[in-house]
Amino acid sequence: MQPPGVSQEDQGIVEQHGGLGLAQRSGLDDGIAYLRAAYPQPDWRAHRNFGQLAEFWLNVHSALRGEAADVAQVVDAFRGGKVDAAGFQRGFVPRFNGFLRHLDQHHRIEDAAYFPKFRALDQRMIVGFDLLEGDHVLIHQRLVATVDAARALLLALSSPGDAALRAADAYATGADEFADLLRRHLADEEELVIPALLEHGERPLL
Repeated sequence: MQPPGVSQEDQGIVEQHGGLGLAQRSGLDDGIAYLRAAYPQPDWRAHRNFGQLAEFWLNVHSALRGEAADVAQVVDAFRGGKVDAAGFQRGFVPRFNGFLRHLDQHHRIEDAAYFPKFRALDQRMIVGFDLLEGDHVLIHQRLVATVDAARALLLALSSPGDAALRAADAYATGADEFADLLRRHLADEEELVIPALLEHGERPLL
């Protein structure tokens, strides 16, 4: 349940783009998402350049949203008294760990393989993909806090009184904030990635 640490270089990305940071923005402006108007989301799948990579990218994002919602549903069931401590632990741990692995793998592949290729397609993309990398750092930091809250919740399951419910409430508050950030990031990333794939085709990214 512990993601890797954040490097000084990555922290610098967050500070460099602080004014456009994930926690501060409500979306991307037209100067960053400069292909968005030319490729509106309702038309993506009908475009001749919409291929397997674009479909895969959207499916991964959909899966991450679904996994986050599944984890939240298990927590809400426990908080609402619909499942006992043992049942909660059985449902929560594998779902939470699976979500962590999936998110970490996706971001690692993006940072190491795909984002550098997008930057090379057009100089105008550099700011946007630097911004997405900065998002990854903030998401990681919030994820570490969420992991800590999950550990505290699991430890509290064996405590007397309402300690477990209080821990579940604390976890849910932080996890909900984290989920909001993740949804914002995924939506913004799609508005950069998919139009770029439609504009340039998928071959340069493979």
